[in-house]
Amino acid sequence: MRLAVLASGNGSNLQAIIDAANREEISGSVAVVFSDKEESFALERARRHGIEALFLNPGHYSHREAYDSDVVYLLREREIELVILAGFMRLLSPHFVEQYRGRIMNIHPALLPSFPGVDGVKQALRYGVKVSGCTVHFVDEGLDTGPIILQEAVKVYDNDTEESLQERIHEVEHRLYPRAVQLFIEGRLRVEERRCFIDEE
Repeated sequence: MRLAVLASGNGSNLQAIIDAANREEISGSVAVVFSDKEESFALERARRHGIEALFLNPGHYSHREAYDSDVVYLLREREIELVILAGFMRLLSPHFVEQYRGRIMNIHPALLPSFPGVDGVKQALRYGVKVSGCTVHFVDEGLDTGPIILQEAVKVYDNDTEESLQERIHEVEHRLYPRAVQLFIEGRLRVEERRCFIDEE
C-alpha cells in the first residue's frame, strides 16, 4: 500500500513508520512526505531514505481550501491510499477530509477526548492528571474528534516536566502508530458511527 505522510516538524513518527516498513512490520511504503515548513526535518528524513519530499508553501495560497486542493491533487497523482499526519500543524479542510474520508490518520499526545489541539502534554500536566498517553484516530472535520483507533496510557510522575513526559509518550507513539497503520492495511479497522472496531485475524 502506498502511504503519504504530512509533517511540519521533526518527523519522529515518520521515522518510526519508515523503520517499521523497513522491518516489514508494515506491508506498505511511504511514497511521499509533504510539509508546510521548508525547514521541517521530516523532509530531510524522507530524502535520506530515498522518499520523495515536497514542501508546499501555504503563503502562496489565498486560503486553506486552495492549498489542500493542491495537496489532494498531488496525492491522487501518486495513487496514495492512506494519508498519515505526523505532527502536521494544519487543520485539514472539509474538502480534503471528504476526498480521503476514512483514509486519514493522526496521532495525538493525550488520551482523547481530553486535551485536544496543540500542547496536549502541557495541558495534561497543568490539569494535574495522574495518567496521560497517546491516541491514534481517524481524521474528520473537527479538531482531534475523529473515531479512535488505538490508545495507550502513560503514567504521569510527580516530578515530570513537559519534556520528560513527552519523551515517554513518544516512545509509545512510535510503537502504536505503525501498528494502527498495519491494521488499516490489513483491512481490520471497521468504523460504526463514532466507534472504531478492530476485527480479529
